[in-house]
Amino acid sequence: MAGWRAIPRAVWTLGFVSMFMDLSSEMIHALLPIFMVSTLGASAALLGVIEGMAEGATSVTKVFSGWLSDRLGHRKWLAVAGYGLAALTKPVFPLAQTWSAVLAARLADRVGKGLRGAPRDALVADITPSALRGAAYGVRQALDTVGAVAGPLAAMGLMLALADIRKVLGWAVAPAIICVLLLVFGVKEPERESSGPARTPIRLAEVAGMGRAFWAVLILGVIMTFARFSEAFLILRAIDVGLAAAQAPIVMAAMSLVYALIAAPAGRLSDRRPRWQVLAGGLVVLVLADLVIAGFRSPLGLIVGAGLWGAHMGLSQGLFSALIADTAPARLRGTGFGVFNLATGLAVIASSSLAGELWQHVGPSATFLAGAGFAGLAVLGLTGLRGRLDGRASP
Repeated sequence: MAGWRAIPRAVWTLGFVSMFMDLSSEMIHALLPIFMVSTLGASAALLGVIEGMAEGATSVTKVFSGWLSDRLGHRKWLAVAGYGLAALTKPVFPLAQTWSAVLAARLADRVGKGLRGAPRDALVADITPSALRGAAYGVRQALDTVGAVAGPLAAMGLMLALADIRKVLGWAVAPAIICVLLLVFGVKEPERESSGPARTPIRLAEVAGMGRAFWAVLILGVIMTFARFSEAFLILRAIDVGLAAAQAPIVMAAMSLVYALIAAPAGRLSDRRPRWQVLAGGLVVLVLADLVIAGFRSPLGLIVGAGLWGAHMGLSQGLFSALIADTAPARLRGTGFGVFNLATGLAVIASSSLAGELWQHVGPSATFLAGAGFAGLAVLGLTGLRGRLDGRASP
């Protein structure tokens, strides 16, 4: 308990900020695949392209936001801008009449996520002692995931009460507003010096100088992105195995609940043991998740598989943030998060598009079997790179 109390208060506040935004976002995302396919007439392949473009927009934007937060010496207000942009997109979803309107809103929402992500993650590293980084990222991720659990459950309850998907999507606006207000008034940023005069976001000399350990983390992250495509396909799988539209969000709730329970303890464990060992466990769990979802065409099998998927997320997502903080130079930490997310963003466009094409032309099981194959490849990659991931960077 002393370790948890040692985590700075601002980290906890950032966690609650993430929680309210995820509550808002997951109320939408738990129903959006159904809304697009059933109401707006999009295909599974088109859904994969849209999800890939949306998630790619997040990662590409993080390059510029991370660099800008390093240069300006201020991270909080970039995060406010990102959360604010995401909040402004929420009313568009219930009003959309075409899939192109949803695409525009998704891209703007994900640009907002990208704008806030790297500065927020770098801010956590700025305000947290290096010995507690794993725990700090785990706490923030766990609170974020509490919102990811509550969002689908709220969507289910509102669907049962209102029986109108557009009205349910409209309710997502309120927690997004709370999130922005909490960040503005609840987080104080420590003073930092800017990194110097304006220049290009990424300079090749600095990127090349990030070090071998950083590049090992980046390569592993790219491989793993192909193994973990958009969770929208979990919702489509729910419909495929016989769940009704009002019941389908239970899959996301199950995934996020396990994610929330595991993220913080996994972060603490990674402060005590080599992080690559915890990450390896997460990759093995992802292989099992994909095999269960592909092999058992039943609601129970899907929920079990989604829970395993959540366990993988808890064992990996906060750890990647901690690994970037460990391996990137402190003065370029925001840029390091940005470069990492640029690479994984390009990969997620390809992975979600591939998942959609496999779903459309081969079948749902093929999508998840391909994910299991990439996860197995990531395990092999981690085995080869673990020697570069054993150390800790200085604060």
